[in-house]
Amino acid sequence: MNLLSFLFLTSMVAKSSQLTCQSDFRRPEYTDISVQCGTSSISLAIQICPVIYTGYNESLLILNHMFDKPDCKGTLDESATPPVVRFTFPLNMTNACGSTFLTTSAAGTGIFADFSNIQTVNVSGVVRSHDPTTGVVTYNAELKYYYSCAYPLEYLINNTQVEVSASSIAVRDNNGSFISTLSMELFSDINYTTPLVIPQLGLELRTSIYVQVRAANLTDQYHVLMDRCYASISPYPTNSTFFNLFVSCSQDQMTTMHENGDSHHARFSFSAFRFLEQQNQTVSTYYLHCITRLCEISTCNEFKQCNSRRKRDVDSTGISEATTLSSAIPIITKNENSPASKEEAVSSSTLDSDSRMGLGIAVAVLALAVVVVLTAAAVFYRRLRHY
Repeated sequence: MNLLSFLFLTSMVAKSSQLTCQSDFRRPEYTDISVQCGTSSISLAIQICPVIYTGYNESLLILNHMFDKPDCKGTLDESATPPVVRFTFPLNMTNACGSTFLTTSAAGTGIFADFSNIQTVNVSGVVRSHDPTTGVVTYNAELKYYYSCAYPLEYLINNTQVEVSASSIAVRDNNGSFISTLSMELFSDINYTTPLVIPQLGLELRTSIYVQVRAANLTDQYHVLMDRCYASISPYPTNSTFFNLFVSCSQDQMTTMHENGDSHHARFSFSAFRFLEQQNQTVSTYYLHCITRLCEISTCNEFKQCNSRRKRDVDSTGISEATTLSSAIPIITKNENSPASKEEAVSSSTLDSDSRMGLGIAVAVLALAVVVVLTAAAVFYRRLRHY
């Protein structure tokens, strides 16, 4: 070890004495790194005290050999207990600080078994120590901190708060998510410019409702693809009464697909209907749910092909797993056959009948008054002639 290296290590030891390491000033362990797989970035936290114990500091921890990128360097956080070095980098293949992106496929299981195989993007890398020793030998152990985040292109709604109509979903999945925002919007025009406004008394049956599912902050590598959209009486995608608007390549006759798997948004329209289960209510109320996924541009068309094979048999390379978007506001339609409507009709009919009866009585009274007046006038006239 030369003099320069000795002075450098001496300065690091001096700096370490300023940190509150106490019992954490020890040999490194595998648990010294924590990984947070966020919705748009990955964050690493490495305990600095074992690093200093080994003979390094935060500036000598290099992320994926990125020596010259300031955004990929670690920052010391002395406010944490114990103190840590933090690395944060975005989920973007072009500037993820040298992270490796590996897509793997597995057979679909559970409720998504009928759609396709599950695709997972694994983002991984390593933080290595850089030994400044220039001699033939070194007394410093090499440090390697590996990280890995599994990002299902299909993610479940179970760990997600549903906030959709005209707003975004912030996905918080235990394993992270490849999408930062998805949103569902309802419109009243085919140009998807006028938001749908539902009257208090509900929409007329057969009113056209235009639905758009859109992904924001999405790279050009992927498009939005809807697998299934359905309406249910429950605001959540549960086992309540439901009606399929479309499932894969099959759709209801009153549903029209406008765009699906061709851009960062998918669009379709359907005619307002009512649930027979709610026929005794003044209005029919239901919610819209769309199972949505991403697909790589090169595989979207293949996935949309309709043939005799089941979806699980389609080569799903580049196809994500699905998430369920639900409309935040209910769709309300008029129920013209409800008892309340009939009572209103009967009441209205009764009022009309009463009005006609009242008018007839008024006319009769007026006619009687005219007769009385004429009779009195005739009697008075005769008396005047007599005198």
